[in-house]
Amino acid sequence: MGKRIVIALGGNALGNNLPEQMAAVKTTAKAIVDLIEQGHEVVIAHGNGPQVGMIQNAMTELTRSNPEKYIPCPLSVCVAMSQGYIGYDLQNALREEMLDRGIDRGVATVLTQVEVDPADPAFAHPTKPIGAFMTKEEADKLVKERDYQVVEDAGRGYRRVVASPKPVSIIEIDTIRSLVETNHIVIACGGGGIPVFKTEGHHLKGAAAVIDKDFAAATLAEEMDADFLVILTAVEKVAIRFGKPDQQNLSELTPDMAAGYIEAGEFAPGSMLPKVQAALKFAQSGVGRSALITLLEKAKDGIEGRTGTLIRG
Repeated sequence: MGKRIVIALGGNALGNNLPEQMAAVKTTAKAIVDLIEQGHEVVIAHGNGPQVGMIQNAMTELTRSNPEKYIPCPLSVCVAMSQGYIGYDLQNALREEMLDRGIDRGVATVLTQVEVDPADPAFAHPTKPIGAFMTKEEADKLVKERDYQVVEDAGRGYRRVVASPKPVSIIEIDTIRSLVETNHIVIACGGGGIPVFKTEGHHLKGAAAVIDKDFAAATLAEEMDADFLVILTAVEKVAIRFGKPDQQNLSELTPDMAAGYIEAGEFAPGSMLPKVQAALKFAQSGVGRSALITLLEKAKDGIEGRTGTLIRG
């Protein structure tokens, strides 16, 4: 019997620029359609690091060239742009691959807003560098005029830093559910989602933040009542003592094991740590839920229990 699966695609599944992305999505589509062909319901979340960086840099250059005419583009708008053009390539690749296999199903990209909490401690300590490098004069100007926070980056110049808060809820969850229940493949929460605050009335205000795509995918999986969260990355299995002669690959992680390894610092921050934390969060969020961390091309084998690292609640 088919399962409801939320897939979190890593950056290696999308490439670093437009030509790479167009090639990468064809390979990515094959791995995802393998799961669809087995009767699984699939919702796809993805990262956007290189893509949103490219958009930010382009907007910065535009502002520099004509500051009287153009103002800096809000980060939330840049995330929305990246969701659109990544979704465009990905949904077309999925549609083509399904039709090549005789599968006639719709594919839709949902421009997704994700609620964050303005009181999240991350806003007091922004750490995520974004955008182009700046001179000290350019950085000081943005600090003064726009209240940006900046850091000096290893002698290469100054960069803006923003917060990386945890996701609270998926604003478009009813739309995503409706599409899945009418037999569509859905691409949602691109780049972790467009971060928004709920303000007075019904207004949603974009936040200067970047949401980790694995935590966003875990929240999406919870709200979709998914059976599986699959986090696809650059390694087949999670490992302890990674890169050392006594590296040990893990086929399964219990919550206690995961907590112990996290406490011992076995997983690198900004790399495997958030993936394990997100997988654990989803696995513990309800009865019968499991998470899998593995390579893109091993997703089908992982779901069938032949590889990857499985995390059960």
